[in-house]
Amino acid sequence: MSRVAYVNGRYGPKSEAAVHVEDRGYQFADAVYEVWGVSGGHLMDYDGHMARLERSLDELRIRRPMTREALTQVLRETVRRNRVVDGLVYLQISRGTAPRDHAFPSADTPPSVVVTAKSISRARQEAAASKGISVVTR
Repeated sequence: MSRVAYVNGRYGPKSEAAVHVEDRGYQFADAVYEVWGVSGGHLMDYDGHMARLERSLDELRIRRPMTREALTQVLRETVRRNRVVDGLVYLQISRGTAPRDHAFPSADTPPSVVVTAKSISRARQEAAASKGISVVTR
């Protein structure tokens, strides 16, 4: 099955997903990420992850790319398009694309948003959790 990624407003094949070379997440690690577990097709600890994401964006003064409701729809749609029942959904939000400079770009620079999702068997998640191991796969 072909995996699907969401990048800056578009869903497409993960193999073709890309951000600009001058994206600040790439150039300066000027970004925030969050990872939700997915169980039974639902985002786990939704409120906790969303609160941490919003706090991180605010602390770094990265503007929110969309409303919480719109972002939730993107996360859910990425999970749906990848047919993930049990797995992980990854979100990265960078300060956006701007000419390389150490000063922050103008406040109207749109943040970059990347969302991917993948399946991980529930048995594998539970076995790792019982050993205190976080499940991370490629």
